[in-house]
Amino acid sequence: MHQLSLYRRRFLPDELIHLKDDIILDVKDDIIITKWEPLRPKAYMSRGVSAYYLNQGFKVSKIYDIDNLLSHWYCDIVQYKPGPVSNSILFEDLLLDVVVFENDSVKILDLDELADALELQLISLEDTKKALRILDKLLKIIYEGRFDELKDPINKAEAN
Repeated sequence: MHQLSLYRRRFLPDELIHLKDDIILDVKDDIIITKWEPLRPKAYMSRGVSAYYLNQGFKVSKIYDIDNLLSHWYCDIVQYKPGPVSNSILFEDLLLDVVVFENDSVKILDLDELADALELQLISLEDTKKALRILDKLLKIIYEGRFDELKDPINKAEAN
């Protein structure tokens, strides 16, 4: 449907992956919606639909379990850059993640990984500060009861 290519770069482990099997459902304004299957499926994660919020620095994913039921929402703190080929976007995983469960409880993940990556000089101090500021912005959205605003584009894309 769309000719755009997406790439993911991780710091731990250091890898660059072309997300060639992800299906782009919609591209508009500063949001890209994709559906995908995980590289390593698990009982709690058999597929997902994601919204890349290009101007906000996070990716919000609706995660389905093996029974095709909503498992949880997963938010990656990321930064976006031009990809390695024309008409591509690279998103760098800035290590911090937030899980939002159906009961609205929140779990913050991988603060230790960010500290380790900084200590090992795998991530810059500037990118670390950026990750923490984006995490703060996302948590404010969640705690202020506005997380549905981030879910809506995903739910609408799935309905089409």
